[in-house]
Amino acid sequence: MEAQVYKAEFNEKQRIAIDYLSPSNQVEMLLYGGGVYSGKTWLGCYWQIARRLKYPNTRGLIGRYELKNLQLSTMRRFWYICGEMGLRQGVHYKYNGQYNTISWYNGSETILMDMAGSPGDVDFHRFGSLELTDYFLDEVAEMSWKAVEMIDSRTRYNLIGGRPKGLMSCNPAKGWLYNTFYKPYVDGTMPAHRAFVPALLRDNTIKPDPVYEAKIARMNERDRKRLLEGDWNFDESPDRIFDYDDLLRCFRNDDLKGEMYLTGDIARMGKDRTVLALWQGLTLLRIEILRKHRVDEVTKRIKEIQAEKNVKLKNIVVDEDGVGGGVVDNLRCIGFMNGSRANKPDKFQNLKAECYFKLGEIVEQGKLVLPVEHRDDIIRELDMIRRKNPDGDRKLSVTSKEEIARQHGVSPDLADAIMMRMYFELHPNYGKYQFG
Repeated sequence: MEAQVYKAEFNEKQRIAIDYLSPSNQVEMLLYGGGVYSGKTWLGCYWQIARRLKYPNTRGLIGRYELKNLQLSTMRRFWYICGEMGLRQGVHYKYNGQYNTISWYNGSETILMDMAGSPGDVDFHRFGSLELTDYFLDEVAEMSWKAVEMIDSRTRYNLIGGRPKGLMSCNPAKGWLYNTFYKPYVDGTMPAHRAFVPALLRDNTIKPDPVYEAKIARMNERDRKRLLEGDWNFDESPDRIFDYDDLLRCFRNDDLKGEMYLTGDIARMGKDRTVLALWQGLTLLRIEILRKHRVDEVTKRIKEIQAEKNVKLKNIVVDEDGVGGGVVDNLRCIGFMNGSRANKPDKFQNLKAECYFKLGEIVEQGKLVLPVEHRDDIIRELDMIRRKNPDGDRKLSVTSKEEIARQHGVSPDLADAIMMRMYFELHPNYGKYQFG
């Protein structure tokens, strides 16, 4: 059942994107956007519809961090375009709201999916059985790089003579998006299989909206520069603890000096990831991630690292909340209680908050050295740690791990393991007399 002929109008930036998305072009991952009302959602929805109609028996995916926002925002544009193209439910496609799939008359299929992680699926195993021809990820800054990589790895059901394709939309954001696309674009080091097309509101020449532009122009300077001008180097929000540029400078090689330390964020109920961090001075030498390990297995591994690297017992601290208390009992090491009394109880809500603010100070001073291998994950997790009530005059506190898991779908275990190193900066003489 053929659909009526529809001639799409593209602005200049959208035409560039369409060229990158053609089957013969070597680009496989395209990032489009960098500002509001730049035609990015329209482009992604139209491209997905056009691909399904042009190539029978193919499968595309449309994803957003939360399925609710996908339905309320992205798919509203999708159904609008279907109407403009004369496509009718029950004739040209069938929508299954229970399974979130669209079956097209020519055998093609569109899958609608949320891209949020969960403590029980940090590696996104649920994507493992997918076979895709292409995908469109809307507002990709909300997602983790691991989620995007997993979806991209599923594009193996290819067109003859073509390449698998992925289109992502965004507003400016720090973290993996900045490191993987924006900075290589600016530096001219983008690999051949990736591309970035910066697009702003002023580029949307097909349906300009001067009233909306004036409204965005009246926003505070930070949001105006980011959303209207596409400024990727915007100042961070007032609740930030870590400056992005300061964090980037932490990932470097440096002379090793100082004692050996070991910090550990132990898996709690409902979480399967234990993170162990080995330090020399303020240099993080390596991170070990243990999955679904029992208390005795975690204890054994810490003892092995302790013996291998000659880490003094007084220089080992692990999270004592939850099952971590068993590790503390077995090792007789220092137990870290997140909610325990801070050194400066008149200023900080608890020990965890004091350690995170101390970490922010150490990062700003350029004293912390972190491994490049985990750069994107560490930056992403540390960016999740925010000051609560930044405009208030109450004690300094930070967002809880449970709150972060609900908001982002992942637990900041790497960040917490790094934060615990600050215990020894706040207690420099701990154990001097007790342990000899």
